[in-house]
Order: sequence, then structure tokens, then C-alpha cells
Amino acid sequence: MTRLHVPIGLRWNDLDAYGHVNNAAMLTLLEESRISVFWGGDGFGVEGLSDAAFGLGGDTITLIARQEVEYLAPIPYLREPLDVQLWIGRLGGASIEVCYEVCSPVGVDPVVVFARAASTIVLVDTVSQKPRRMTDAEREAWSAFVDAPIVFAKRS
Repeated sequence: MTRLHVPIGLRWNDLDAYGHVNNAAMLTLLEESRISVFWGGDGFGVEGLSDAAFGLGGDTITLIARQEVEYLAPIPYLREPLDVQLWIGRLGGASIEVCYEVCSPVGVDPVVVFARAASTIVLVDTVSQKPRRMTDAEREAWSAFVDAPIVFAKRS
């Protein structure tokens, strides 16, 4: 399995009145990890992924079509960055499912998985404003990072 490990630091404003990361802040943490991987933010861009990144050339934008987060444990304020593990769960025709596990900082034993999440990203043509199919080059670059999608707990 090819998981990418993205260090994401917490900020005081990520915490809520209970002293743990707020659910809305979690979406921002996921966004920061996704941007680091696909767009090379903070110099973390991954060769292959960032080279074929969404929106290069300015003719494509990306939209989040769906997000789901399953919280497994509260995240307290931590000085060391969280280890956000990211991979692609599915390559569709015009969409990509990005999967995440938000884990305790690297070196913490035992590892705590605080949350699992998935974001469905749709590639959209800037002119037509309609979904566009993934190119062969994009599919080839991203396929090295595909693994099983997140399986969320069943709801009762």
C-alpha cells in the first residue's frame, strides 16, 4: 500500500471549548494535507501526483462533491504534527476519492488513529463548467497511489 505521510501541525484555533480538535477544523486539516500532496504546498509535493496535479494549465478546477469523516478518538492539542496518511481509494471517470487516516505524531507508540475520512473530488472544465474525464497521464500518475478505499462503520 502506498500511503503518503503528511505532517500537519495543530493551531490553538483548531480546538473547541472541550480542548480537542473541532469537527469543522478537521475538514481544514484534511484540506491542508490534500493541498500539500496534490499542489506541492510547503514543498511537500509528491512526484507523480503533483506533476499531474489538478488544475495544472488552468483549464481544470476541482470541486469537493462529498466528504465523510468518522471520528474514532478526540484529538487533544499536540505540539508535534499529526501524521495524516493519505491515498487514493478510487479513480473514477471524472472523480477521485482521496482517503485519509489522521494519526498521532510519528514516533508515538502506540499509534492512535483519531479519524478516518474520504473526499470525492470532481475534475471540472473551466470553460464549460462541467465535469471532465481524467486524462491517461493523470490516471497513470495517480494509479501508483491507489489502494482500498475507507470502509466506514455501519450505521444502525
